[in-house]
Amino acid sequence: MARFFRDSTSSSRSSSDLAAGADASASAATTAASSRTPPLPSPFPDLGVPLSAAELRATAYEVLVAASRATGAKPLTYIPQSAASAASAAAPAPSLSSSINRSLASSAAASSSKVKKALGLRRSSASSSSKRRGARRPATVAELVRVQLGVTEQADARIRRALLRIAAGQLGKHAESLVLPLEFLQQFKASDFLDPHEYEAWQLRYLKLLEAGLLFHPVVPLKKSDISALRLRQVIHGAYDKPVETEKNSKLLVELCSAARALAGRSLIETFDEFHWADGFPLNLHIYQMLIEACFDSEDGAVVDEIDEVVEMLMKTWPILGINQMFHNLCFAWALFNHFVMSGQADIELLSGAGIQLTEVVKDAKTTKDPDYCDVLISTINSIMGWTEKRLLAYHETFSASNIDSMQGIVSIGVSTAKILAEDISHEYHRKRKQETDVVVHSKIETYIRSSLRTAFAQKMEEADSKRSSRHPVPVLSILAKAIGDLATKEKTVYSPILKKWHPLATSVAVATLHSCFGNEIKQFIAGLTDLTPDAAQVLKAADKLEKDLVNIAVEDSVNIDDDGKLFIREMLPYEAENVMANLVKAWVKERVDRLKGWIDKILQHETWNPKANGENFAPSSMKMMQIIDDTLQAFFQFPLTMHSTLHSDLATGLDRNIQYYVSKSKAGCGTQSTLIPQLPHLTRCDVGSKLFKKKEKPQVLMKRGSQVGSTTNGASVIPELCVRINTLYHVQSELESLEKKIKTYFRNVESIDRSTDELNIHFKLSQSACQEGIRQLCETFAYKVIYNDLSHVLLDSLYAGDTASNRVEPLLRELDPILRMVSGILHNGVWNRVITSLMKGSFDGFLLVLLAGGPTRAFTLQDSQMIENDFRALRSLYIANGRGLPEEIVDKASSEVKNILPLLRTDTGTLIERFKQAISESCGSTAKSGFPMPPVPAHWSPSNPNTILRVLCYRNDEAATKFLKKAYNLPKKL
Repeated sequence: MARFFRDSTSSSRSSSDLAAGADASASAATTAASSRTPPLPSPFPDLGVPLSAAELRATAYEVLVAASRATGAKPLTYIPQSAASAASAAAPAPSLSSSINRSLASSAAASSSKVKKALGLRRSSASSSSKRRGARRPATVAELVRVQLGVTEQADARIRRALLRIAAGQLGKHAESLVLPLEFLQQFKASDFLDPHEYEAWQLRYLKLLEAGLLFHPVVPLKKSDISALRLRQVIHGAYDKPVETEKNSKLLVELCSAARALAGRSLIETFDEFHWADGFPLNLHIYQMLIEACFDSEDGAVVDEIDEVVEMLMKTWPILGINQMFHNLCFAWALFNHFVMSGQADIELLSGAGIQLTEVVKDAKTTKDPDYCDVLISTINSIMGWTEKRLLAYHETFSASNIDSMQGIVSIGVSTAKILAEDISHEYHRKRKQETDVVVHSKIETYIRSSLRTAFAQKMEEADSKRSSRHPVPVLSILAKAIGDLATKEKTVYSPILKKWHPLATSVAVATLHSCFGNEIKQFIAGLTDLTPDAAQVLKAADKLEKDLVNIAVEDSVNIDDDGKLFIREMLPYEAENVMANLVKAWVKERVDRLKGWIDKILQHETWNPKANGENFAPSSMKMMQIIDDTLQAFFQFPLTMHSTLHSDLATGLDRNIQYYVSKSKAGCGTQSTLIPQLPHLTRCDVGSKLFKKKEKPQVLMKRGSQVGSTTNGASVIPELCVRINTLYHVQSELESLEKKIKTYFRNVESIDRSTDELNIHFKLSQSACQEGIRQLCETFAYKVIYNDLSHVLLDSLYAGDTASNRVEPLLRELDPILRMVSGILHNGVWNRVITSLMKGSFDGFLLVLLAGGPTRAFTLQDSQMIENDFRALRSLYIANGRGLPEEIVDKASSEVKNILPLLRTDTGTLIERFKQAISESCGSTAKSGFPMPPVPAHWSPSNPNTILRVLCYRNDEAATKFLKKAYNLPKKL
């Protein structure tokens, strides 16, 4: 260390060794002393001797005064680095001896400070300086330094008297030839102090300085066997116990001076008449750092306007303390930064100045490989970096609107210190690696961003949890997603513009970090999802929106950047929130559809189809089912999806099939046409002239098929049940139309739907078709049940049986009328026409069935045709009901088949036989000699159909007809 600090070539760099000029902030801090922040801990190693800051400050002032009053020393000139070129053309700088006593008035009149200009600091007015000090303005630079170092006028006078005595006894010697603590011990007497305790304290300080400078931190390392060191240690420890007698003949003082001068005279290089008591590391650093404090106003910490003169004074101490320009730069940079910290981070000029001064330190670090300097440098830089990183690693907490102006300077300091540490400033580091500066800077900025945002993210999580209330239980992650989106926007607009100076993709780093932080939370959330609740859907939607916003910010940030920009976008692994939602919705849809089908099976097992069940004359289960479907759709469209139309197709198809299933189950077991219409009896011919059936002989009638499958009711009770089933299907059909309108409304409220597509054309086609067909089938079933089951006794069993005139249509009409009234009281208006029309058609079909397939108990003469036509008109009129029933055109259409057949009943037999022969010939070809083929039963009766004509002949009570049937088909007279 001595070699470095005594390096004369370094100390001669007076023309270009301070800070280069740069722009700095415009305002100086005026924070009151009472509000100043405590200073940072010293970055220098501990002395091992209990020297207080006040003792070091007093020592620093003594060294300064001694150096400035010494004679024979070559004056040093200090020129800031940025002003070096201008200084080369200027007149020679004044010597320190002349500048030290220069009046402050002349300094104020002179040009602005070169140091302040180099550091970008503005000059303070004289009046403001006086106000800050709260007293009269010092008259000279020397007085200013004394005030700044907190030395009283009495102490200053005492020091100067002692130095005069020393100078008188050692003419021609300069300060480097003196061991000041020894000299002051000899010169100061108890009478020089008003308080004897103060005198003892001064003596004790000098002993501690000798111990620190000659025993603990000598410029030349001591050997354990060094006799002078052992003797000095004994003398000092002895002197600690009692005051030192300062008479010339004092044995203790003589031994102390002898041992101290013997150790102080040692040197690594041969010198003439020089003593080394204060230039050992780190004592010299501690003393010089106290001198540096003279550059700052003791009240507010601002750099004094007389900084140029003060620094020139400090340079005079460099030979005594072993300081050179390189070390001064480092100490001054530290002091500037420390005073910015003590200003409560309010004096931005000090921060800017520290940053500029650190650029000089960076240059110095590149020019030396001295490991001792590197140790000091790294210790100082680590101290500065420790403070800056503590704030930059959580800059969201540190900086707000009130102090955001200081962020750029603090980041600059952090980057500068990182650069210094990244340089190959030690042989050990140089062997390890040599990083590119940009990589170091980018890495450091990324560290700040990621750390601060992770901290901010954790705080947002806590805030989100605290904002959730029991009254409005919004999911925490939804609140968090909104907060992170706002945080990303703030980062982009407030912090990233500052950080981009050192990292062009600062915004991308930030949003990638936020994306990762939220991604950890959302992935845990997704892993715990088993089904899609409204809260879960809200969280996933918020996550999806946040992700898109973050990615968009990153894309915008990297528009003009090459592949590096894509690196951070690739880092943002997708949340897949929308896919997760889609899969959960698919599972949700399947679960709801399956559940509804199970519910339908269960509810229909207990459905009574009772018109009194709910006063609406339709099954309560249908209303409940449609409500479930509506609730399901509402729940579905509450999911914040961007693919409603795609997923809705699955839901609509499932619901459509369920409704179709309900319709199918609702009409199951009611019977069909094949099970309800009686089988046609075999054809017979009439036994002309005989009674149709004998007394006590049961007439042979149409053969009825088995009862309906699954029927548990009988008689009139089946009619209301069938009406309720028909009403139910009609209700479902009507609700489907309403449901489709609701779905369109739901879709219109979904922002993601493309109105140009066919997504809004939603139809429950299966259900609509099933309802339509189900109503038709139930109407037919209703008609067949009434006609062929409930009214069989007045239609199939008795109408025209035996004697036509005796068994007319009146009984049938009497029983149909109350059925029509009852049905009208149950049926919905929307299906009344269809049901009554089906009943009318059924009654007309039954009427024809009696005429054409009534069995051997029926036989009609030509004269009977008029009665039959009258009966049919009466039956037809029943449905018209004088305008209160079915529209006449519907009745006419339904009765057309009967009207076409009735003329056959009044056609003579011979004509019928000829028509039959012609019809059979046309349908079956030429007839064989053996007889006519049996024509098949037609789907509809027709006057031109051979089977229809044949049946009229079979029931013609006429000899010619009987003979023809006997000859043509050999038909029996009885079954």
